[in-house]
Amino acid sequence: MSQLKTKTKPHPSDEEIVELYFARDEEAIRKTADKYGGYCKSISMSLLHSEPDAEECVNDTYLQAWRSIPPHKPTVLRLFLGKITRHLAIDKYRANKSRNRELEVALDEIAEI
Repeated sequence: MSQLKTKTKPHPSDEEIVELYFARDEEAIRKTADKYGGYCKSISMSLLHSEPDAEECVNDTYLQAWRSIPPHKPTVLRLFLGKITRHLAIDKYRANKSRNRELEVALDEIAEI
């Protein structure tokens, strides 16, 4: 029984992706997602433990990268994206924690009535 081998197209280099950002080509985001989407999602999931929040964080990472390149020209795109993702996930975690505290206070006030 023969197995069909599917040829997977190799990911573009970081330099090629960064050049797409500099050219303001939206393909940069698609290629970034293909190459680093799983990596960014694993970072956000490890901090947020919520699929929807992690997905939002990853999408915000792509937007932040789009806004940051240019003028920044990262030499290691993976590290650049990881740093953005980590900061966004931490901010989201803090916002969620604050929202939960506010909800607890409101519920305590309602319980006292």
